[in-house]
Amino acid sequence: MQKKIHAAPTLVYPESDGEPMAETPRHQQVMIDCMDILRSHFHGFADVYIGGNMMLYYEEGNPRKSISPDVFMVRGLSKKELRTYKTWEQPPTLDFVLEVASPSTYTRDFNEKMEIYAKILRVKEYCIYDPYHEIDPYFVGFRLVGEVYKEILFVNARIPFEVLGLELGEHEGVLRLYDPVKSAWLFTSQERVSDAEVRVAQESRARQEAESRAQHAEAELEKLRAALERLETTK
Repeated sequence: MQKKIHAAPTLVYPESDGEPMAETPRHQQVMIDCMDILRSHFHGFADVYIGGNMMLYYEEGNPRKSISPDVFMVRGLSKKELRTYKTWEQPPTLDFVLEVASPSTYTRDFNEKMEIYAKILRVKEYCIYDPYHEIDPYFVGFRLVGEVYKEILFVNARIPFEVLGLELGEHEGVLRLYDPVKSAWLFTSQERVSDAEVRVAQESRARQEAESRAQHAEAELEKLRAALERLETTK
């Protein structure tokens, strides 16, 4: 009997690990906001890719060798749609990673993930942030020196990240990015729209008030003219 020749099984690299995007809506919002701000900031850079909550595979042929950074930035990669990140198809090293931590994840964030980021993905700068301040430290940044992460010192209550050219800090109780060149906080698309709407409303009110004052002044001037005419007729 002739043996049947079977095709080699196709390796599948899942697009999801089956876990929710984040533990809480606040954790999720931090991730969404940071990606939004970074994408806006690097909009004019053709080779800066911002991603997050994406399956990243770092060993070809072994789908178990994976990790899912909450937010990451990598240079040398065009802004194209990626469903998964494979280091043998994309740049093998990352420039920046943010993990939004909690009491249930911080042990992995500070140990297993840190090891992978330092020795395999060679992530140049790594940040861990807990929006509820339940872990200690709840906000910390690291810079890769050799194969070891060294803590980055705070400057003006913010952590400066060289690869971003930006600083991370809390602004009005939420994590935001700060541009030291412009000396200004960077905001989300929605915040910028809301701010623009507020400015338009303020300008509209200012115009209305100015028009009202002008009309009042014109009315007063008309009264003075009328009074002068009466004086002239009584002479």
